[in-house]
Amino acid sequence: MHLQHPDKEKMEANRNHTVKPSKGAESLEGLKRQRIEIMDTTLRDGEQTSGVSFLPSEKLQIAKLLLEELKVDRIEVASARVSEGELEGVQKITTWAAQKGYLDRVEVLGFVDTPVSVNWILDAGAKVMNLLTKGSLNHLVHQLKKSPERHFEEIATSISYAQEKGIAVNVYLEDWSNGMRNSLEYTLSLIDFLTHQPVKRIMLPDTLGLLSPDEVRNFMDLIVEKFPATHFDFHAHNDYDLSVANVMEGILHGASGIHTTVNGLGERAGNAPLESVVAVIKDFTDFEIGVQEQKIFRVSKLVEQFSGQHIPANKPVVGENVFTQTAGIHADGDNKKNLYFNDLLPERFGRQRKYALGKTSGKANILKNLEELGISLEKEELTRVTQRIIELGDKKERVTTEDLPYIISDVLQNNSISKNIFIEGYHMTHSKGLKPSVQLRLNVHGKSYDATATGDGQYDSFMRAVKKIYKSLKKELPKLIDYHVSIPPGGKTDAFVETVISWDYGKIFKTKGLDPDQTVAAMMATEKMLNIVESFNSNPEKESTNYGNEYRAVAG
Repeated sequence: MHLQHPDKEKMEANRNHTVKPSKGAESLEGLKRQRIEIMDTTLRDGEQTSGVSFLPSEKLQIAKLLLEELKVDRIEVASARVSEGELEGVQKITTWAAQKGYLDRVEVLGFVDTPVSVNWILDAGAKVMNLLTKGSLNHLVHQLKKSPERHFEEIATSISYAQEKGIAVNVYLEDWSNGMRNSLEYTLSLIDFLTHQPVKRIMLPDTLGLLSPDEVRNFMDLIVEKFPATHFDFHAHNDYDLSVANVMEGILHGASGIHTTVNGLGERAGNAPLESVVAVIKDFTDFEIGVQEQKIFRVSKLVEQFSGQHIPANKPVVGENVFTQTAGIHADGDNKKNLYFNDLLPERFGRQRKYALGKTSGKANILKNLEELGISLEKEELTRVTQRIIELGDKKERVTTEDLPYIISDVLQNNSISKNIFIEGYHMTHSKGLKPSVQLRLNVHGKSYDATATGDGQYDSFMRAVKKIYKSLKKELPKLIDYHVSIPPGGKTDAFVETVISWDYGKIFKTKGLDPDQTVAAMMATEKMLNIVESFNSNPEKESTNYGNEYRAVAG
């Protein structure tokens, strides 16, 4: 077979990144409205992520969401010949897809191994094969150890057999990017050969994620100019964190389809992430896509669960923190004509903007969170709540919106109590096989008292030490009648703990403490109790009025 020899000047220009952009791509304003196909390969290439293996039932659920919820144009669901489990997974998908009329949108990777891959795909019930060919001379010679002529003949045989069996064919050029760099003559000859075969799409993978945006632009211009009537898909990998930038160049310079994975799953650094590709195409080009972006986050979280691959908190579009403003100045700016908004609005993706609470948040962030909760505070109360959040932020990196009602309640109760008694210091031990113990220093009206005690737990030890001090002072303590611990909804192991303790001192009242440490939260609640009892004793007329009612209300 005779191989074409492209113009040597054009080859050199391509190497030096000087090929001119294709017509209409010089400015985004000049782009015509053209539809770009999105083929998602989460279930095939995404499953090549180290440690990821979807169950057949999980594959079916993801396929349903991709086609029916997100409405991607096509999905690649497996590689032929892999395993019985893979076959079962594809059969589940194709059975469902046939009922829904989606079978022509379900694709399976096949190999140049007539008739094995085609027969496997037939057994799986699929109707589209993505045939993997060698897009670089290096791969062909050193992996297959075949000549171009022999490879082309075998490709033709595979395509012909698939056609006979009613299987449509797209063709991958594996290692296409290296082929364009190092064996341009061979790679262009393969593309030319394929344009004379009954294939629907020629798919151009940057298999090793090695291309720069300039190279994508130049290679696409060269190919599209030579083969203007051919549908090309571009398949990016993210080894240099350039996959989305390369996708942009691909579609601006002639690619009609893009391959993605949900959350950027894939081998090594992964593939072009669906969520970012969709946002970039919609916001930076005039091309049309069918993907329903408001469903992206829901699908992303399900794939995270099934894959076991945690989404980084700062991952664009789907990361936990990407729509969270932390600095108070940003929240203040959002209140003043949305100064810190951009086109990447969280509502587009089924999400909401959040305002983080912590030592850098300031009053503006707190106000935003209070609005969401429907809570209004007086100016002085807001100042105290802000200060408390700053203090807590020094102990815990992030205070959540769910923590806020706990903090407000804690601050309001603190403000209602005269603090004549406070815990000046403590040291606790808790060891296996030994009783917990505490050394406590309690300040009562400016004088320090020390006591040590052991007990059945850390809080029990603490209370025994308090009782020793109060016995020496001939003071009575109320009876503890209830002890309730809770964390905010969705809280994790570092969440704030709210401890609410009910006391009987002739009248039942409650106190609460808030801290990431459960024992410390209980000690804070106890410290409040000591001050309330002191107030009862010094102002007995308030016992039946202000204090009893006020503390029940605060705790309620």
